Amino acid sequence: MNKAILCVAVALALGAVLAPASGAAVTCEMVQNTLMPCLNYVFYGGAAAPPNNCCQGIKGLYKQASATADRQTVCYCLKSLAGRAPQTVIANAAALPGKCGVPIPYKISPSTDCAKLDI
Repeated sequence: MNKAILCVAVALALGAVLAPASGAAVTCEMVQNTLMPCLNYVFYGGAAAPPNNCCQGIKGLYKQASATADRQTVCYCLKSLAGRAPQTVIANAAALPGKCGVPIPYKISPSTDCAKLDI
């Protein structure tokens, strides 16, 4: 499946299945759009540094998701994406926040319990 089809499928699935946490201003669509510049890095490699526009998106999303409900929504979105991805893609995605200097207090993983995040 090529990246464009995968992105559309993920966006549709997230829009249909994941609603923002109660009171959240951040949506899965916002998360997906913000992280779009990171796709090549996530799919093809963690050897080089992530692109600047990818890191800027991650930093912006981190600032925008300042409330617990927003951060839980971001977590649910990332968890959903991780649940559909091969392990190498999950590893590359999980490394992005650290490589971009953004300290997220949870692991990007299909097993993350986003409901327990109180950050």
